[in-house]
Amino acid sequence: MIKQFIHLEWKSFIRSAAFKQNLAIKILMGFGALYFIAMFGLLGGGSYFIIEEFIEEGKIIAGNPFEVINQFLIYWIFADIAYRYMLQKMPVANIKPLLYLPFEKGKIVNYALGKTVVSFFNFLPAFFFIPFSVVLIVKGYSITGVISWHLAMFFITLATNFLNVFMNNIDKVFYPVIAVMAALGLSQYYGIFDITLYTGTVFMFFYENAWAFIIPLLLLIGTVYYAYHYFEKQLYLDEGLKSVAQEASTEDLSFLDRFGKLSTYLKNDIKLIKRNKRAKMTFFMGFFFVLYGLFFMQDVYADINGMKVFAGLFCTGGFLFSFGGLVPSWDSSYYKLMMAQNIPYREFLLSKWWLMVAATVISTLLCSFYIYFGWDWWFGILAGAVYNIGFNSSVVLWGGAFVKTPIDLMTTKKAFGDSKAFNAKTLLLLLPKLVLPVVIYYAFALTINETAGFIAIAATGVLGLLFRNKIFDLIEDIYKNEKYDTIAAYAQKN
Repeated sequence: MIKQFIHLEWKSFIRSAAFKQNLAIKILMGFGALYFIAMFGLLGGGSYFIIEEFIEEGKIIAGNPFEVINQFLIYWIFADIAYRYMLQKMPVANIKPLLYLPFEKGKIVNYALGKTVVSFFNFLPAFFFIPFSVVLIVKGYSITGVISWHLAMFFITLATNFLNVFMNNIDKVFYPVIAVMAALGLSQYYGIFDITLYTGTVFMFFYENAWAFIIPLLLLIGTVYYAYHYFEKQLYLDEGLKSVAQEASTEDLSFLDRFGKLSTYLKNDIKLIKRNKRAKMTFFMGFFFVLYGLFFMQDVYADINGMKVFAGLFCTGGFLFSFGGLVPSWDSSYYKLMMAQNIPYREFLLSKWWLMVAATVISTLLCSFYIYFGWDWWFGILAGAVYNIGFNSSVVLWGGAFVKTPIDLMTTKKAFGDSKAFNAKTLLLLLPKLVLPVVIYYAFALTINETAGFIAIAATGVLGLLFRNKIFDLIEDIYKNEKYDTIAAYAQKN
């Protein structure tokens, strides 16, 4: 049975209209996976010695590196839950077609849940914990204690995997987890309450008691059992996998009429963001990138001037990259109807462009607090904003002509649905948009000064605005050439 499921998915992959694109993305994802594996392996093998050095220098007050790791494991679990929710795609095993065939529902659920177990997100932590456990044994820690602790971390990782399966269908679980994580981090930073003093003891318990790994094992068994029965009950065409039926509502968006013909598309996109779960999540997550620059305020990055460029691009371009990266897939459900009408591509593309520009301007205003960290950071934000508006906004639309992945906006919160605001494919498409500004920056910053680097990035954005019409002529031709391939791709439901 499992062999049949794998065979069906392989046919779906090679027969897809976007087969070449999917294959290229798989290869890029493979290189990305190798990079993260190497980084986690190096961190696992060297973190003990790095923490030990910090303790000797008095930068960390703790008994030993193992206790430090255990104290902060609670944040690793929270972070694991967060990035799984945003990046890990739940397996879609062509559920609807299979329900018409003589397959037992239990076997369909087993296969779909089994695919989540072999996810890269479950294997990646092992490249940290295995080298770290070996270092602990070499340093004289109890072998049975280390094995018990390691097994506990392994079972907790798998339990987190199945917890993520639930959160993909229940938003009210995800947001409280993020709120708790942020509250605990801020309370510890300002010395109000340090949760790590208590969680460190809990994780040390798995080391001090060789049988303790049974506790997370029972937790894992409980989540698997509940996941199986929960999703087995959802596998009904008339209930768990039915389309959403919502009462129609109207909004007064007449203020957009000043944009002429573009107003029709702008109103459509605004209504999409207000009413659709995935579009709404993309909208909020895009503005969440405003806080991304705080990551680069750490001492390890503070002296790397190129990090200010990255901060500027990400902080102001979150919505541009996440929402714009899926144009025109947002309109995939009625794309064929649009192409049957006398609708100029230019107006369609310009409406998306104006929406992304408006969001970038708002993000830039929200980033004003970065002035507190220095004018150089603020200049980096402004340079990134101008580059995003003038250049990246057009590049994003150009890339959209080749992203032939339909978005199903009509499905409800189902068991194995795709409800991501953005996925790994979207993130991989950011790479070409981020390399060029860094090259431009260093070309001028190393030969003249940092200010010249920021001016060069902004000037590139201004040139993009000046030649926008010429660029849009090229983009429009590409969309016309890809028109029928895109329609064929959007017609594929699985």
